[in-house]
Amino acid sequence: MMGDDFPMVMEKIKGANDIKTLDQEQLLLLAEEIRKFLIQKISVNGGHLASNLGTVELTMALHLVFQLPQDKIIWDVGHQSYTHKILTGRQKGFERLRKYGGMSGFPKRNESSCDCFDTGHSSTSISAGLGYAEAREITGEQYKVISVIGDGAMTGGMAYEALNNASRMKTNFIIVLNDNNMSISENVGGVSRHLGNLRTADAYQGLKEGVTNSLNKIPVFGERIVTRIRRTKSGIKQLVIPGMLFENMGITYLGPVDGHDIGALKRILREAAKVNGAVLVHVLTKKGKGYLPAERHPARFHGAEPFEIETGLPLKRKREANYTDIFSTVMRKLGERDEKVVAITAAMKDGTGLKRFHNMFPERFFDVGIAEGHAVTFAAGLAAAGLKPVVAVYSSFLQRAYDQILHDVCIQDLPVVFAIDRAGLVGSDGETHQGIFDLSYLSSIPNMSILAPKNKWELSDMLKFAINFNHPIAIRYPRGKAYDGLKEYRQKIVFGKSEVIYREQEIALLAVGSMVETGRQVHELLKSMGYFCSLVNVRFVKPLDRELLDNLAQDHDLLVTMEENVVTGGFGEHVVQYFNEKNAGNELKIQNIALEDVYVEHGNVEILKKEHGIDAESVVKRIVANYVRK
Repeated sequence: MMGDDFPMVMEKIKGANDIKTLDQEQLLLLAEEIRKFLIQKISVNGGHLASNLGTVELTMALHLVFQLPQDKIIWDVGHQSYTHKILTGRQKGFERLRKYGGMSGFPKRNESSCDCFDTGHSSTSISAGLGYAEAREITGEQYKVISVIGDGAMTGGMAYEALNNASRMKTNFIIVLNDNNMSISENVGGVSRHLGNLRTADAYQGLKEGVTNSLNKIPVFGERIVTRIRRTKSGIKQLVIPGMLFENMGITYLGPVDGHDIGALKRILREAAKVNGAVLVHVLTKKGKGYLPAERHPARFHGAEPFEIETGLPLKRKREANYTDIFSTVMRKLGERDEKVVAITAAMKDGTGLKRFHNMFPERFFDVGIAEGHAVTFAAGLAAAGLKPVVAVYSSFLQRAYDQILHDVCIQDLPVVFAIDRAGLVGSDGETHQGIFDLSYLSSIPNMSILAPKNKWELSDMLKFAINFNHPIAIRYPRGKAYDGLKEYRQKIVFGKSEVIYREQEIALLAVGSMVETGRQVHELLKSMGYFCSLVNVRFVKPLDRELLDNLAQDHDLLVTMEENVVTGGFGEHVVQYFNEKNAGNELKIQNIALEDVYVEHGNVEILKKEHGIDAESVVKRIVANYVRK
């Protein structure tokens, strides 16, 4: 599987704690084998590479020091848990990593007893770990709790809310800060600078040792003084780094330590396990370690598509334009035309397509780190001051800022544009990343307008419309190739108005955004079966185009709403509610094509659409089964 020259220490790992049987030489070989294994598997299936290559030794040390599944290791975000999965006997799962029905790319409680908490979003592990630690005290059980969190996730406010509470702990709770100076985009802000200062380990350790050595030379009393200082709440670090962030919060700080030195990691983790209270272990790692392309371009290998191992280049050389590319181009043009246009992202400059805007207008670009709630209220402040802010964010991450959208943007009716990428089914990252709730949670908020483009040209038109719309407005668009069909249908964007593509009678398809392409296929299939069928590009999910709905109701027997969103609270439900209130007892039938109220697992998007009944063939079957001609 890995070549005749590849040593197979990994074969000795059949389950949790098997790593404890290896000697020092075997441990070094195991680290090398794991990296080769990950590079090979991810080059074929895709996945999170750079983050996992950077945490190999750290994960090994955690498994060597602690006992799984009794002890609880909680991974923040969780995309760096691949080595953890290997060390708990899940090597075979990498054959179908992130594929439908296969192994998740994140920790899953239903996958292994060694995965004690499902993760996928950032800045959560300290809160979850604190919950475990407090539960341990209530139940009287005996186990260690270790929350692993990256320095990028430390820009999220939730981490500090948890730290504030963790400082009151009287029993052991270990927080491992994996500091690689790199989240998805480059870390920003004061936290990053603070950790940068702490990274000067040589200077810090040297100064600490110098103070210690000098005191030890004092006859009789020197050693006692050092011992007394070590026992004080602040520790000897306060002599050399006054005002240390974590110590001042009441959390013992250990480190920094080389995150690729297994021996050093084991020693410091054992030391941390002795602390009565919350203790933070600061570990320095290199993202992408052991694979030069990933070391040089960690952002590119954050979530990697299949690639050539020799060069690191994607296997699919020719990439067609996706919706993010269209957004990127239009934002650059809008920035050129209007100096009031500003852009905000939460550590996703590359992922959301704002890199070009940043390069051209750095003074009007703001990366706030992994802090979506702050990003939205910050945008509200910019808007209140007369600017035109565009918040570019993934759908599943925007839901982390629901309160700020409602309270700080929409109550004040401020002109903030939400560019919502990865809306709908996104595929391989699974439940925590599917963007299938935004229509529901956004449409519940007064003053919010919601648009969805049918193709790449309409996304451009909608952005230009939104930037001059003097109220909150959201545009949601999917991941992947931008649909380039229906170019001939490019009516001017008019507030609250849908676009009729085919006008017939009998059955009317009302398709939202990405479902217009599916709707066109459904239209063709129904026509071939002898049905008359209209196709409407909804455009505005909110407000509803009531005039068109009334018009369609006059000469259609069935209205079929189509959306890549959960059914509850979605566009279809709003249409049903409208006709229930307006036309009680009317014979018009409405059928909602949407996702059931479930969390959709990982897998290829086309497979997921078919499994959940929203692909063209499934939609036609559902319509024909439901529709009875008069």
